[in-house]
Amino acid sequence: MHKVKLLMSFFVLLATLTACATNTTHENTKKGAGIGALVGAVSGAIIGYQNDHSGGALRGALIGGAAGGAIGAGAGAYMDKQQTEFEQQLANERAQHQIEIERQQNEILKLTMSSEVSFDYDSAVIKSSFYSPLDKIADIMNRYPQTQIVVAGHTDSKGSEEYNLQLSLRRANAVADYLMARNVDRYRLGTEGRGELEPIASNDTAAGRAQNRRVEIFVVPNQTIQ
Repeated sequence: MHKVKLLMSFFVLLATLTACATNTTHENTKKGAGIGALVGAVSGAIIGYQNDHSGGALRGALIGGAAGGAIGAGAGAYMDKQQTEFEQQLANERAQHQIEIERQQNEILKLTMSSEVSFDYDSAVIKSSFYSPLDKIADIMNRYPQTQIVVAGHTDSKGSEEYNLQLSLRRANAVADYLMARNVDRYRLGTEGRGELEPIASNDTAAGRAQNRRVEIFVVPNQTIQ
C-alpha cells in the first residue's frame, strides 16, 4: 500500500462545479476507496481533497470545462493526430477486442480496456500480457502533453456495491501507476472508481458482466491548445 498524490493543475473549468465535486484523484490508496478531490475554477486551478463517493465529478468537470469553451481552436487537429496514433499503435489490440477507441463530444478521446484481458478476476494487479498496450498508450500520451487524463474503473454487479467501488478504484489506480512509471506526468492524471454504477450491458448474463468489467481512459484537451 502506498500514498500517491496526483495533482491536476491549471484546469480552467466552470466555477460552479466546485460546490458539487465528489470526484477522486489518485491518492492514499491504503484507505480503500481513496481520498481526493480536484476541481478547477475559471480563474485558475483550485485543488482540494475530500472523501470519494464516486459521483463522477472529475470526469464531469473535465468534460464540462471543454464544453464551456476552455479548449482552443486547434484542439480538433491536435486530437485527430493523437487518435490516429492510438488507432495505429493499438491496431492489434483493437482487432482482438481488447481496446476500443472512441471520439466523444468536445474532442475528448475515450479508450476502453476490457478487464478480462487487463486484470484477473477480482484482482487489481495488471496482467503482464497487458504491459505492452499500456506502454504504447503511455508513449503516445507523453508525445501529446496538452491533455489531461482520467482513468475510470468499472465492475459488474456481483458482490457488494462498496466492494465493487473499491475494486474499480484500485484498478484505475493501478493503470495510473503504470502510466506514471512510464513517465506520464502525475499532474495530468486523475482516477475514479465507478463500481457497478455504469453498466454497458446486462449483469444477468456472464457475457454482459464481462463487458461491464472494464477500465476507461478519458483523454481531454486543455486550454493550452491553440
